[in-house]
Amino acid sequence: MSELLQYIIAKKHHQFRKTVDWDLGKEYSEKGLSPVERMTDRFERMTAAETPVILPDEKICFMRTISNIPDCFTEEEWKEIKSKHFIHELGYISNLSPDYGMVLSKGLLELRKTADEYSRRSIDAIINLADRYKAEAERQGRQDIADTLARVPRYAATNFREALQFFRIIHYAMWIEGNYHNTVGRFDKYMYPYFKKDMDAGVYTYETALELVEDFFLSFNKDSDTYVGVQQGDNGQALVLGGMDENGNEVFSDLSKMCLEASRNLLLIDPKINLRVNKNTPIEIYELGTELTKAGLGFPQYSNDDVVIKGLMNLGYEEKDARDYVVAACWEFIVPRVGADVGNIGALSYPGVVDKAFHKALPNCKTFQEFMDAVKSEIRAECDKITDNIKDLWFVPSPFMKTLFSVDDISVRGKYNNFGIHGTGIATASDSIAAIKKYVFDEKRFTVEEYIKAVDEDFANDSDMLAVLRYEAPKMGQNDDYVDLISVEMLEYCADYLATKTNCRGGKWRAGTGSAMFYLWHAAEIGASPDGRRKGEPFGTNFSGSIFAKMPGPISVISSFSKQNFSKTINGGPLTLEFHGGMFNNNDSIGKVARLVKSYFDMGGHQLQLNAVNAEKMRDAQLHPENHGQLVVRIWGWSAYFVELDKEYQDHVLARQEYTI
Repeated sequence: MSELLQYIIAKKHHQFRKTVDWDLGKEYSEKGLSPVERMTDRFERMTAAETPVILPDEKICFMRTISNIPDCFTEEEWKEIKSKHFIHELGYISNLSPDYGMVLSKGLLELRKTADEYSRRSIDAIINLADRYKAEAERQGRQDIADTLARVPRYAATNFREALQFFRIIHYAMWIEGNYHNTVGRFDKYMYPYFKKDMDAGVYTYETALELVEDFFLSFNKDSDTYVGVQQGDNGQALVLGGMDENGNEVFSDLSKMCLEASRNLLLIDPKINLRVNKNTPIEIYELGTELTKAGLGFPQYSNDDVVIKGLMNLGYEEKDARDYVVAACWEFIVPRVGADVGNIGALSYPGVVDKAFHKALPNCKTFQEFMDAVKSEIRAECDKITDNIKDLWFVPSPFMKTLFSVDDISVRGKYNNFGIHGTGIATASDSIAAIKKYVFDEKRFTVEEYIKAVDEDFANDSDMLAVLRYEAPKMGQNDDYVDLISVEMLEYCADYLATKTNCRGGKWRAGTGSAMFYLWHAAEIGASPDGRRKGEPFGTNFSGSIFAKMPGPISVISSFSKQNFSKTINGGPLTLEFHGGMFNNNDSIGKVARLVKSYFDMGGHQLQLNAVNAEKMRDAQLHPENHGQLVVRIWGWSAYFVELDKEYQDHVLARQEYTI
């Protein structure tokens, strides 16, 4: 395993890569092919052009050798499409969770029986590539791989290794079809029957089964640098462990534990581990999760079943589907098998709406309540702007992915068709409103005119006001109801207003507390803020405090960020905390952090991610990136190698407050 791991870390497998110079958009346009015909033909060509490569000692194969995927449409065609439809991101399907369990238990030939012409052609294409891999395995004398590929993906998996190999082929196929942010779903749930059967039969010891899981995890890292993302590492390979099943039974098992251990051993950014917990989760599972946090990968990310399931059911999800939730690429809650939700279709800037109310309404407000009403008016206006802009959503059809779902055509409609809205900078917004309340209305320390003038001048001519706002004003994270309850009011108001709307696919709008990359993008759209944030300073990541605000400690932070009604703001968005990596050298640290995590969920928190960081090491990595290739940090809903990030993202991680316990 160590040799294969080092082979992949050193990127030696890149020697097998090539690019194709196909102008498919032009060719398909000239032929007048329909979108589904284009996707099918491209899939057939891509799989036929792939070169089967089996790396030294690997057990789970399939690897991209063509590093680029030519677009199916010309620029002119995209302009025409966008003139008639709303196109989300790249227009290709992303952020969904197929019915992996169903596919593994049936095999592609069984699915082929009820597939349409284009899906059958796609199934045939991937089976043909598997046959070529089988031939290459036989040529190399790797009969173990050949025997596995003799069965999968044609037929149902019968053992753990076949199931892992089958999954790898499915996952590979989705990427090469042009889908992206392809999630892993509830791996320990659908894979457990195969694992248990082999363990009970004595096929594996714990150690040999762990080696196979590690080999499987390595497969996620072979091609990930070719996947779509805002930054390298933002690829959506999110794997969910634990939680309850459809009947309320606990899913966490020896396989779940093994996944945490495999990730800790490999120290790679994929797959990105998510851990579902609830009120009955024992502290030992939190401790296992904290052991992985200690490794410095920025995961697991935690989600609280007790809050999430209730919130999804409030939005109309059936209980059995709500109990089976997974996360999308970052944190958005989605349902496998039948869900076609788009969890990241828009983003609302809370500091942006406060900025508008501050400049437009505050001079005419005689009471604080009038100002809050103005903020709510701006929230309504921004929600209207976002929702009114999204009409007639269209995705490029995906013939292969279509076969992996239990609905007719996932590109058109699912059982659930809800749209999710991120909520950026809630701390900056709440802190700003609290400062206005305190210093304009309660204490009358600042006049409206001087306050607006100072903000517009980026506090360049009023250092005293700046100091008051940055270091004396109440901040979210300090466990002060004066500011925390403002966040409660804003988030709930936005969620309630969105709940009155229906989207273009007949679904609902889901409010959230995540930021994605908007903590930089939205911050750049406005100047300074009434909370003392200077122009150019970013917002806090996701659902977290302002990066310049000093907090008493993590207990006060989780207290501030657990008061909100998450059953309404259920699109997801985790509280993010950074701990100094050196803290984990203390023998008691694992237990202390585990209890902190459990406390957050006992308080009613819905999502949490922890980052073990070392600022000195990150600063050195900026100066000497060649020495820190494997340094991992958590960005917004995913982890990345620090040296592969743009400097603005590096600097944001460096600016976040580090906690100790």
